Amino acid sequence: MGSSVRLSYHIRLFLWLVAYSLLLSGSVVVFQYHREKAFKIEELDARLQLVNTYIAEGLAVGRDIDSLSAKSVRGLEGLRISVVTSAGRVVYDNSLDSLPGTNHLNRREISEALRTGTGHTVRRHSESTGETYFYSATLADGGVVVRTALPYSVSLNQLLEADGTFLWYMCAVTVLFCLLGYFAIRKMGVHMERLSVFAASAERGDPITDVAPFPNDEFGEISNHIVRLYARLQKAIEDRDREHASAMHQQREKERIKKQLTNNINHELKTPVASMQACIETLLAYPDMSGDKRREFLERGLMNADRLKRLLDDVALITRMDDGGDVISREQLDVGEIVREVADESTIMASAKGISIDLNIDGALPVNGNAGLLVSVFQNLIDNAVAYSGGSRIVISASAEGGRMAVVRVADNGCGVAPEHLPHLFERFYRVDKGRSRRSGGTGLGLSIVKNAVGLHNGSIRVDRGRDGGLVYTIRLPMIP
Repeated sequence: MGSSVRLSYHIRLFLWLVAYSLLLSGSVVVFQYHREKAFKIEELDARLQLVNTYIAEGLAVGRDIDSLSAKSVRGLEGLRISVVTSAGRVVYDNSLDSLPGTNHLNRREISEALRTGTGHTVRRHSESTGETYFYSATLADGGVVVRTALPYSVSLNQLLEADGTFLWYMCAVTVLFCLLGYFAIRKMGVHMERLSVFAASAERGDPITDVAPFPNDEFGEISNHIVRLYARLQKAIEDRDREHASAMHQQREKERIKKQLTNNINHELKTPVASMQACIETLLAYPDMSGDKRREFLERGLMNADRLKRLLDDVALITRMDDGGDVISREQLDVGEIVREVADESTIMASAKGISIDLNIDGALPVNGNAGLLVSVFQNLIDNAVAYSGGSRIVISASAEGGRMAVVRVADNGCGVAPEHLPHLFERFYRVDKGRSRRSGGTGLGLSIVKNAVGLHNGSIRVDRGRDGGLVYTIRLPMIP
């Protein structure tokens, strides 16, 4: 089956415009033709009525009908004059040798004249003469009807025909309107084709990159609104998809980290649990063990129980931070005061290992944060320096940077770590020296807690090797204006 050809919208609209223009012009031409013809008929009838009146008035004063007829036909070639009685009998006819015997009451012009005083018939064939006439009748005194008639010659036909100039004028106007309509509709059709192509692209979901602006008119404004609306919708969909992909990635990453955390926790729990189990089994197996040995096993079990408690506390804290920082309460705090309090509490432990803590706090550093998390941040950094640096000095400085950021640096003069370890220090359960970390009771989560806690405060942390050895931790936290 062959597919039917579908005309474009602007061509169909143009054809409708042509049809409308032809219908309108045709209606005007027909109306004007009939109106003009009716006017000419009335004008001719009025002229013949004057002749009829002239004859009727002459008959009323007794003048001779033949002389009246002779004077009346001057200037009216072929004028036929008849006189008909009220009974319908023709008593005079200047064009016939013998009068017809037929009754003329059924003639339209006669019946109208008898009824209204005047009457006319535009075109009727005469049985008496065999010609076609225009009749005009007038009721005279005494009840007789004076009737005049002009034969349909070339001159009369031309007289009654409508003016052809108007017809040609209307044709020219119609063609002009159609041409103007064609160019206007063609311009609109081009815009509609562009909009149709755009709509097809939008339906396919094609990206909108370089759509040229539509013209500066009502149709163009509507089209531009549609294009901008689709562009915004497309951008919103892209943003939604990007956010969804990011959320899914974060969710998968969170699940991966939780899975990794679970595996690491299982691994980390095995050592203290196994040690506690070994101590208890040994005590049960040797009830006669000496008091010193029994105390040694009990202290070892207690040390592993403490380590297990610290590990569970750190896991609970880091899990709470992973689940969302919105549930963590915040208040206005002075970072300098928190650093000073943590340093004071850590001085005794540091002094026991021959390490001094130097503070350099430059004024108040107000931030919006959680006191417990910030204490945990600086406590972990100081504890790490005391436990693993092997140095003799810890320097802590706190100051404002540009009036917008509180910058805290925790530096030690210890042995530091190899450069390849620096990118991994904040990973969970990452240890530079696993044996030494376990012996010191570390859980491997301290620096991960530090990084997460700083992130929950919209801050940042980095670690670098110091100029004279050791490590330098730099923390930046946004201050309250």
